[in-house]
Amino acid sequence: QVQLVESGGGLVQAGGSLRLSCAASGRTFSRYAMGWFRQAPGKEREFVAAINWSSSTTYYAGSLKGRFAISRDNAKNTVYLQMNSLKHEDTAVYYCNADSSVVSVRAGGDYWGQGTQVTVSS
Repeated sequence: QVQLVESGGGLVQAGGSLRLSCAASGRTFSRYAMGWFRQAPGKEREFVAAINWSSSTTYYAGSLKGRFAISRDNAKNTVYLQMNSLKHEDTAVYYCNADSSVVSVRAGGDYWGQGTQVTVSS
């Protein structure tokens, strides 16, 4: 199995940027696809972005493409989410996700982190 720990969340003004990190541990990280979801208060968890092991394939929620970018560094067992031009409606808990394929992660994979809070002030 794999354990996921998010970091990098915090308070940022609208229009600003944040870079989230998700550090993976465990012997099964190699070849795993990774992704990000988010959940705002009172709303369902929603897909943000996903990336395969080789970084050759990425997926984004349509409303976020162009502002958010997912990347990974397999040598560091870490996946990143660069968030630019942040809006108040981006405020949510952001969760890291992993599974054996990028298609599975896009739908919500088997492994989840505990989440990191992102708050965007208006």
